[in-house]
Amino acid sequence: MVGFTIVFSALLAVQGALASPVGSRTPYRVKDSHHVPRAWRRVRRAPADHMIDLQIGVKQSNFAELERHLYEVSDPDHPRYGQHLSASDVKELVKPTDETLDLVHEWLEDNGITPSGYSSAKDWIMVSLPVGMVERLLDTEYHLYEHKDGGLVARAPKWSLPLHLHDRIDTIQPTNSFFRARAEKFDHIEAPVYLDPKYTPPTNETLNAVCNVSSVTPECFQTLYSTKGYKTHACGKNKIGFNNYLGEHPIRTDAELFLAKYRPEAVSSAKDFPQISIADGPGDYALTPEEIESGVSKEANLDIQAIAGISWKTPIISYSTGGSPPFIPSTSTPDNTNEPYLVWVNYLLGLDSFPQGFMQVTDLVAIATSYADDEQTVPESYARRVCQQFAQVGARGTSLLFSSGDSGVGPYGECISNDGKNTTQFLPEFPPSCPYVTAVGATKNFEPEVVAYRPAFVGPDGVAHGNYTSGGGFSNYFAAPAYQALHASRYVEGLGGLYDGLYNKTGRGYPDISAQGLYFAYFWNGTEGTISGTSASCPLTGGIISLVNDALISSGKPALGFLNPWLYSKGYKGLTDITQGSAVGCGVDGFPAKEGWDPVTGLGTPIFPELVALAGGKLFY
Repeated sequence: MVGFTIVFSALLAVQGALASPVGSRTPYRVKDSHHVPRAWRRVRRAPADHMIDLQIGVKQSNFAELERHLYEVSDPDHPRYGQHLSASDVKELVKPTDETLDLVHEWLEDNGITPSGYSSAKDWIMVSLPVGMVERLLDTEYHLYEHKDGGLVARAPKWSLPLHLHDRIDTIQPTNSFFRARAEKFDHIEAPVYLDPKYTPPTNETLNAVCNVSSVTPECFQTLYSTKGYKTHACGKNKIGFNNYLGEHPIRTDAELFLAKYRPEAVSSAKDFPQISIADGPGDYALTPEEIESGVSKEANLDIQAIAGISWKTPIISYSTGGSPPFIPSTSTPDNTNEPYLVWVNYLLGLDSFPQGFMQVTDLVAIATSYADDEQTVPESYARRVCQQFAQVGARGTSLLFSSGDSGVGPYGECISNDGKNTTQFLPEFPPSCPYVTAVGATKNFEPEVVAYRPAFVGPDGVAHGNYTSGGGFSNYFAAPAYQALHASRYVEGLGGLYDGLYNKTGRGYPDISAQGLYFAYFWNGTEGTISGTSASCPLTGGIISLVNDALISSGKPALGFLNPWLYSKGYKGLTDITQGSAVGCGVDGFPAKEGWDPVTGLGTPIFPELVALAGGKLFY
């Protein structure tokens, strides 16, 4: 398997449902604990023979130095700007020390365990074990937990390590992470849609002729963001990718229908993009009857159609990631208990030459991901390590974009802390709260654009549609990074105490930028409809960034790479500031959009020619 060093796996027989850990150099003590989120309830003990694909996050040797490199090559005012690191450079900075690896291997060997795989830098060790053995290894107990929306997972809210390994291992999952990589698509509506009674059509005749608020199309996006007429020149060196989880995979026939109607010159894109299956993710095939029944692949369809509609002829890559090893459902554990979320990023980081367009400065330079969950469902230790993996991607010259969420400052009725105190608070999301990614919010309307918001309504067909608002807020785990600190502090100060106590005033604020995210025209299962969400604005923004990169590469310059330091210091001048609307959620209006950066639309929406000029590229028409 590409990206991992595979070795033989040897497992001992299960030592009962729970046994004391074997003797070690030092006694076991609790390493990490995390409260069970309110949406989950404990059902029963996990079966001792249930297999878990355990991922051990070994302490990286010099992440601080990697972070320094990341910021230097991403800062437009630094002499090293654009000099992105190679795969070997990154691995050298994050690989664990020999002493650390020796101690972790000794601990595993003492428990009769041989690793089944490694990440390319050996900062993650994989072992596939039955629950009974994991319980013994971590001095813990696994139970099955059921989510309010259905689904069972095996988790252990508290787990332990020998004391001498506490500073050698950052995290082990799946243990106490209840992260669910839900898609940020709000809903699919065939017709009709809810229309804002206060909406006013654009006075600009060109914009008004191509922009229909009830079904927004690629021609509207091209006109609104001024990409129309641009001709790509760096197709052999510039690529864009998008991620699929939860069994999603893009349907080529639907993409062909969409492009034939709305971007006929780009219809070949529906056949040309590679569909890459990682860890037994879904492959390249038509919708099955079961998938049609469950509504699978609406998100994947939205992604490919939004990207192809704006960025043609830039090559596109689709990744669909499953779990590893293959999971066999049973009556006691019907859902995959494994953690597939890390699999994709470690797969990517394990590739050196990227022969199929993976990363590198002159290859895959933008990746859009439309999946997230409440930050508090993820233990801080795990969130930080995943975030550090994203930093490695950015250091190698690739822009990572994530949707900011669809519930404003938090879903109604769910804005309760997960710290055992059950206090009312806003709910930030992860991964958009990670400071090493670019979070994308959503707007609606055209002249002017405002915060994407749609109240709950019941359509004429009797179908109820929930409230939707562009997500935003402040992280409870990550501090505001240097590139954003001044912008965020000014915004907080301008609130004058509004919502004090409901959010972390010094946290990393998100989103960073925004784009249209209400009523995208798209096709699914041969039928045209509309779909909304920051999962629409994210791939659209990724497509526009890929065009900026095309202009840069065609001008002999490096791609943007990690966007945020450039956006906050220079790029914001090429964005339309959004000043109307708010991040409605948690039963309140939420953070308002204001002049400058705000935690609902970020710095604003793209003006393509100005972004290219600010980045030092040339336009090609």
